[in-house]
Amino acid sequence: MRQIPESDRDAIRLAQDPKFPRLLEQITATGGCSHPIHLSGSATTVDGSTGEILHHYDTRSEPGERLLVRCRNRRATICPACSRLHAGDTYHLVRAGLLGGKNVPDTVRHRPRLFVTLTAPSFGPVHRSGETCRPRRDGGTCEHGRPLGCGAIHPPDAPAVGQPLCLDCYDYTAHVLWHAHASKLWDRFVIDVRRRLASSVGLVQSRFAQHARLSFARVAEYQKRAAVHVHAVVRLDGPNGPDSNPPAWGTAELLIDAVRASARRVLVHTPYSPAVGELALRWGAQVDARPLRVDGDGPDDDAVAAYVAKYVTKGASETGAGLDHPLTTWADIESAPVSAHVRTLIQACWRLGDLPEYEPLRLRAWAHTLGYRGHILTKSRAYSTTYAALRAERAHHMGRVDLPDAVTERYWRYVGAGHTPGAALIAAGIADDLAQNRETAADEWASREGRSA
Repeated sequence: MRQIPESDRDAIRLAQDPKFPRLLEQITATGGCSHPIHLSGSATTVDGSTGEILHHYDTRSEPGERLLVRCRNRRATICPACSRLHAGDTYHLVRAGLLGGKNVPDTVRHRPRLFVTLTAPSFGPVHRSGETCRPRRDGGTCEHGRPLGCGAIHPPDAPAVGQPLCLDCYDYTAHVLWHAHASKLWDRFVIDVRRRLASSVGLVQSRFAQHARLSFARVAEYQKRAAVHVHAVVRLDGPNGPDSNPPAWGTAELLIDAVRASARRVLVHTPYSPAVGELALRWGAQVDARPLRVDGDGPDDDAVAAYVAKYVTKGASETGAGLDHPLTTWADIESAPVSAHVRTLIQACWRLGDLPEYEPLRLRAWAHTLGYRGHILTKSRAYSTTYAALRAERAHHMGRVDLPDAVTERYWRYVGAGHTPGAALIAAGIADDLAQNRETAADEWASREGRSA
């Protein structure tokens, strides 16, 4: 037995427990979650009119007197099972805003809809893939003695791609502060798009909401240079959101013009700092706004939803930007498994976070995300459904529905998280089986669709 790995020994121990079948049921119910939350407590459902107890559940009858629930972590590097569930919810959330469904009318597919990409500005030259990286006929070096150009042709996955030509020339301060204000820059961008749409048709800006409504879902993505850029689905509705059509003047062309103009115009000023000064932060010069059309002349709606869903599950280790966990000391930065470029960005967050004028930005708390404080996915209220509604619909589908006129009293207490080595091995096997079953079902569905076509 001593020669058997610890995880196998623990799995054998669990299998010999009389309550092992129930533990297996719990792990399966979480979808093979890698880091489940352990709860202790009870739930009692009573008839609201008679007081009769309809159902009572207590964890004292469970293995270890605890109930396992999903961690719901979106990162595939931390929990593949929960990240797949989150990706599926994200796909349906974004797709419903494009094509309808989930209480969103199908008419939204005929509205002006754009797929918008906004980038960060340049903070210094970096290595590029594809063609010759940065050719320079005259050669030359920067003030730090490093070449100003690069004549190599880098493959897309080369470690040099996205790294600065000179670490000392790169403006790490501006990069970090731009990240810290990126969400505010997006908010001002949306406000300015509404203003430009109103002024372009002769409306008073305060009356825009009486004629039309701008809805969106956006995802933040780290580029190779570790700078965030934004992909967004933008839709123009009537004043009541998806339930009303936009006015006749609301066209995709007008929306594109407003998006491009606002992306060039909006800016955010950083707080004044004696060490840094005041910076004016803008979007980058590269702005893309493509219409989504029902006739197929444009990006595919399902492909857009799938792209957004795929990205929200990526962890920092997959994007090469930052870390998946906060940092607490300078020593943590020194030992972090990141590139020199990303490490310098984290160090810049740490140093700037010590300045009192930047205290509201909480740069040290967000150093692991390189100063970016926003959510990976955000949406306007009227764009489509919500994650909470999707979870409720899933619970209804699985039969966990509160009875009419019933009152449920719940008492839960957090008692731990994670798996023992043996339980982790079992959970990984269950998660792999479920993923394989989904892939097989998807392939079977695709083949059926192909035969019917």
